[in-house]
Amino acid sequence: MSHDSSHEVAVLVDEGSNPFEMGVATELFGLRRPELDRPWYGFTLCAAEPSVRMHLGMFTLSGVAGLDAVEAADTVIVPNRPDPESPARDSVLRAIRAAAARGARLVSFCTGAFTLAQAGVLDGRRATTHWKWAGLFSELYPKVLLEPDVLFVDDGDVLTAAGSAAALDLGLHLINRDHGAEIANAVSRRLVFAGHRDGGQRQFVERPLPPVPDTSLAPVLEWARERLDRPLTVADLATRAAASQATLHRRFRAELGTTPLAWLTTERIALACRLIERGEQRLDLVARASGFGTAANLRAQLRRATGLTPTAYRARFSTAS
Repeated sequence: MSHDSSHEVAVLVDEGSNPFEMGVATELFGLRRPELDRPWYGFTLCAAEPSVRMHLGMFTLSGVAGLDAVEAADTVIVPNRPDPESPARDSVLRAIRAAAARGARLVSFCTGAFTLAQAGVLDGRRATTHWKWAGLFSELYPKVLLEPDVLFVDDGDVLTAAGSAAALDLGLHLINRDHGAEIANAVSRRLVFAGHRDGGQRQFVERPLPPVPDTSLAPVLEWARERLDRPLTVADLATRAAASQATLHRRFRAELGTTPLAWLTTERIALACRLIERGEQRLDLVARASGFGTAANLRAQLRRATGLTPTAYRARFSTAS
């Protein structure tokens, strides 16, 4: 349990929960980040009982907080359900409904979406869950607008991640929302984890072992990142990869779960955000450096990606301010 921030995170673990999702939440929100030189999250593990036996009896958590921790939380995370068909405890559902009623941010990892859905807080909302359980989820909760083939869904104050690895993606997305791209990048580097997988990417990505020599997209991606200020096209990437555009599209889908154009746009947005956060005031310079060309195009792209204008983004995340 840690409390040195005004934003409190409560992680609601249950009997049989997978330690990985709980570990993701602890790593991202519970560990101190003195290298960031800013207050981090307050963090509490809580459960309906003070002792919780984890998945397959690997270990037992003891001394965890009670459900009253949910009452004080700004963000409530439900890691996963060991058996999605088994109903959640009534006390857990009441705590989730109360948190939703007072405006807390609700987050689920993997099958934790079943708990949120059973509490009724996903009705009419966009959500996702692990692809293995998507059919059952739709059958049990037809009022939820399930998106079964994405990594995570951000529906404002309710966010859901597909599977275990996608919990990392969603967690970094939350840090990005709360603290900006520069801080999210710093945390992802600390984790040695790529911090730019967009929520709309596919859950299942084909990743065959590359032959020797390495024919992955990594050299092309690095080459493009060094040239984002230039008017790069998909044709340019294909030429660099010594492949046709159709082949390049297939490789991007197989390795990254996205398209070359969508990847380029995401990289440009990330670069623009970093420049704004570092205090660059001249939007025309940011637009040129990130490859968006004009300040008007930068405004449109940034609003589409973050929901904020450059001015609002700077006010919220600029380290200079």
